[in-house]
Amino acid sequence: MAGGWTRDGAVQDQIDATIEDAVEQARSNLHSGESAEFCIECDEPIPEARREAIPGVQLCVACQSKLEAKDSSTGGINRRGSKDSQLR
Repeated sequence: MAGGWTRDGAVQDQIDATIEDAVEQARSNLHSGESAEFCIECDEPIPEARREAIPGVQLCVACQSKLEAKDSSTGGINRRGSKDSQLR
C-alpha cells in the first residue's frame, strides 16, 4: 500500500529494481574460459579443486578475498531517500 502521490506497488518496484541491479552486478563479476594455474596477482599456484569449481578463475583465495573486501567497502545506491524527505 503506497501513500501520498505514489502508486500502489511503487515500493515493491524499488525493491525489485535493487535486486535486479545486484544480480546484474554479480553476473558481471563472473569469469569464464580457462582457469589460470597461477594467481595473476601474486604468482602463487591456484589449487586444482578451485580451478575446477570456478571456471575462469584468475586469483588465489587470498587475493580474491582482498579484492572482494575492497569492493564491498564502496557504498550502494539508496533509492529510498531519507526518512525526513518522505515525511514532508
